[in-house]
Amino acid sequence: MDEKLTALAEHLAASLPGVVQDCQIRHGQLAVRVPRDGLLEVLSFLRDDPQCRFTVLCDICGVDYPDRPLRFEVVYNLLSMSHNLRIRLMVETDEENPVPSATGLFSVAGWWEREAWDLFGIYFTDHPDLRRILTDYGFDGHPLRKDFPLTGYVELRYDEDQKRVVYEPVKLKQEFRSFDFLSPWEGMDRILPGDEKASAPGEIGSAEQSSKAP
Repeated sequence: MDEKLTALAEHLAASLPGVVQDCQIRHGQLAVRVPRDGLLEVLSFLRDDPQCRFTVLCDICGVDYPDRPLRFEVVYNLLSMSHNLRIRLMVETDEENPVPSATGLFSVAGWWEREAWDLFGIYFTDHPDLRRILTDYGFDGHPLRKDFPLTGYVELRYDEDQKRVVYEPVKLKQEFRSFDFLSPWEGMDRILPGDEKASAPGEIGSAEQSSKAP
């Protein structure tokens, strides 16, 4: 498999000089980084070239890296059923610079680009219907951004008197608390029942020596 992916990477580099910025083999598929202005050229080549035939666009998703100058990464996952290969395209952008829409090449891209806009706030130029798809039309913000608050900005409820859905500021019944519950990311900072019986590192030897002392 790696030999086929290596040959594909060499074919892309030779056929699209200056457009393919980086190629790496990761988890059984080729990961290719391309610029925004070269995205459609690469997608069209991957779809139509006989040595590629990536005719299935499986997914488009966003990734948020707030510390980067270009905080968003748009990821395109494609499948070639003819050659039994997968490829991943990655494009960097930010809140102001839009990414060309792939709907002209893959009609299914329309749904996923709407999702990326809804959840991350990534713009796509020439999209026929770029509007929210998962959150409500009056939703404030983009919930998959790393800086989006866990409580959100507003909450909605159905008002029986007004006979409609209304938006209100978030009201917490108690102060927001973060529970750890043996989180593998945070770890435990307290002693559980029974742990006090275990010797701390470095104490075993001293305990043995004290027991042998006259």
